[in-house]
Amino acid sequence: MDFNLPGNLQQYLAELDEFIEREIKPLEQAGDNIRFFDHRREDARTDWDRGGLPSREWEALLAEARRRADAAGHYRYAFPKEYGGRDGSNLGLAVIREHLASKGLGLHCDLQNEHAIVGNNVALLLMLHYGSAAQQNDWVGDLARGRRHFAFGITEPGHGSDATFMETRAARVKGEGEGGGDWVINGEKTWNTGVHTASHDLIFARTSGTPGSGDGITGFLVPVDAPGFTVEEYLWTFNMPTDHARVSLSGVRVPGTAILGGEGRGLQVVQHFFNENRIRQAASSLGAAQFCIDRSVEYAKARAPFGKPLAGNQAIQFPLAELQTQAEMLRALIHKTAWGMDTCGPLSQSDKVSMCNLVANRLCCDAADRAMQVHGGLGYSRHQPFEHIYRHHRRYRITEGTEEIQLRRVAGYMFGYMKQQAPKGVPETPR
Repeated sequence: MDFNLPGNLQQYLAELDEFIEREIKPLEQAGDNIRFFDHRREDARTDWDRGGLPSREWEALLAEARRRADAAGHYRYAFPKEYGGRDGSNLGLAVIREHLASKGLGLHCDLQNEHAIVGNNVALLLMLHYGSAAQQNDWVGDLARGRRHFAFGITEPGHGSDATFMETRAARVKGEGEGGGDWVINGEKTWNTGVHTASHDLIFARTSGTPGSGDGITGFLVPVDAPGFTVEEYLWTFNMPTDHARVSLSGVRVPGTAILGGEGRGLQVVQHFFNENRIRQAASSLGAAQFCIDRSVEYAKARAPFGKPLAGNQAIQFPLAELQTQAEMLRALIHKTAWGMDTCGPLSQSDKVSMCNLVANRLCCDAADRAMQVHGGLGYSRHQPFEHIYRHHRRYRITEGTEEIQLRRVAGYMFGYMKQQAPKGVPETPR
């Protein structure tokens, strides 16, 4: 059993670092672009006159960073080679996302906007797995280049974490046509992140079955300009700007060809999306936690109140030692889980994905909180990034499944109430 990172992956991290120094940091410093990363002026990211949406200048800067990363061959790392990628693995992407986040906030990686120079394009992954030939022909090129994207309409105002009780309904309209006729959708969705720049919203609606059943849920690619599709509001959060919309659908009509993943099989699409997103989210949270720990250790060595460094006090040492211990254990679990997804299938490790997500997001908040404490008043101020990191990563303890949902999933697999996909190819290592 070899726990060393593959040599080619280590070389790639060095290649990424060189690209950041050569291309991204100069762009970050150009003009007054640094205002977006100066935490005292971070409201420059928010367009208060457009309902708190990300400012156009901020999003244009992120887009230019992605364009440069794509031109250099980095942005599509996880994509198949035939679409300009490097056939990146889940393990590779987890290592890369941790590495980028551990460097601190910057134009190379700013998770407030889910931005990184190595893309986490789950929409493309889903399209390759579940899209019809016609859908792939229409979407894959645009998704790979970042020219077009779709949002995800899963959560509902009345049900939150319980996706199987969705009140949004889709009914087939009698008639013939490509894809089996049209569908009419009625309902409401909330926390539709990124819908302000999306061309479509992947709306999940019940098409058959009963509330609480995992069967009978279908995903529809709905154009955001379709008659009856309305963005009702953008929800302001702990960390601004916001691109999280509440939308309503009133008599929205789409063709049968809009279905992604097959009629009644939308829940598998949702679970696949969550698993892929959660493991990368966990890796990013681990990286941000490691950044907070490392910065705290450096500061404790340099800060010398009462004539001696803070680092000499066990009250400073022990909390950071506990956080570092948790980080090391979590890193091993993330790597094992990502490897399992690569070798046994993305839905074969659902219990461990939930474990990673649960622990990583808590750890990041704990590490940011401890960094604020070690740095004292300066840590609480916006002259340091820790309060920003806390505000952002606190969100992940709710989104993509709350902590309670993650625990429920782990318990469900432990006690036999839930079943995950059987491993493919290589059996899981013994527990």
